[in-house]
Amino acid sequence: MALERYVISGAKKLRCGFTTGVCAAAAAKAATVMLISGKAVEQVAVTTPNDIRLVLEVEDASCGDGFARCAVRKDAGDDADVTDGTLIYASVRLTEKPEIVIEGGMGVGRVTCPGLDQPVGAAAINRVPRLMIARCVREALADGGRGGRAGAYIEITVPDGEAIAQRTFNPRLGIVGGISILGTTGIVEPMSTAALIDTIRAEMNVRRAQWAGPLLVTPGNYGETFAAQTLHLSGPAVLCSNYIGEAVDCAVRLRFEGLLLVGHIGKLVKLAGGIFDTHSRTADARMEILTAHAALAGASRAICMKLMACVTTDAAIDLLEESGILNLVMQSVTERAGIYLCRRAGALPAELVIFSNARGVLGMTDGARSMMDRMRRNMEEQQ
Repeated sequence: MALERYVISGAKKLRCGFTTGVCAAAAAKAATVMLISGKAVEQVAVTTPNDIRLVLEVEDASCGDGFARCAVRKDAGDDADVTDGTLIYASVRLTEKPEIVIEGGMGVGRVTCPGLDQPVGAAAINRVPRLMIARCVREALADGGRGGRAGAYIEITVPDGEAIAQRTFNPRLGIVGGISILGTTGIVEPMSTAALIDTIRAEMNVRRAQWAGPLLVTPGNYGETFAAQTLHLSGPAVLCSNYIGEAVDCAVRLRFEGLLLVGHIGKLVKLAGGIFDTHSRTADARMEILTAHAALAGASRAICMKLMACVTTDAAIDLLEESGILNLVMQSVTERAGIYLCRRAGALPAELVIFSNARGVLGMTDGARSMMDRMRRNMEEQQ
């Protein structure tokens, strides 16, 4: 049953969905009801952690020797979620002890690195989904006259989970064997900034549990590849997407010893304007910033007008080189971006490297080389 809840993103009205945690809780409740009543369950009602009541369709229900098993299909709404349409199963057995035990089976990831929501060795079923699963099962036990007299053993499985997980951040987070069962509100909001930032924070928590030294941060895969192949920084990077400010704030809270930001000119030029959310719909002042620094470097009005007309930063870089002021402009841009970065980082030492795919390093702050040397030494010591 589709969730009739919407958010507005830009000029679009987008439908919300519900999380894998909600699916697991609903499937567990349906299986418990079926186990107690002996009757098939076609729909089940659950209330999300943010108090929204959902009535969800139950699929592939079955009973066996002392257990019942049901599935609920994940609906991500209009969100681009790789788990959309996936069946989340719960198998329930009643126990004599009045406790709820929740485990992950096939297709549910297993935590192998410290720093995540669950301890090493546990199934990647986060705290809030665990609470919701337990609450839903207890409701079903109470409604069936078993409240306080019985408990339950619940196993959550996702048949396609291991394959799907390869398209998520789980391998980077040290979660192996499947997807995570997630959700703090129970509702998936399309284009959710909060969900992306939560992923960045989770990855940084994992890195911090491994070591406290300087942290490598980059907006995306280009930066990670450049750091490894050109800067010879072989350690894992945290991918922060457009949320550079949030990544810096998190590094400060986690008390890393430093932060090195490596990124393409198209993203990091915005830092020279104090822009820490670099998505184009938030701010796109790339040409304005480059033009201002070109003017400071002595560019003519004609050159400035051509810069403002450039569509890409690569085209602007070519024009600056033709004008003989590329080095001056990049020195100025890097210095200004470094000032804003250090201001945001406070007491945390923070350096940056700006590059382009065609030209390599375009600029780096004064302390970037020494921080990279330290990071390489640390990586060698860990090997």
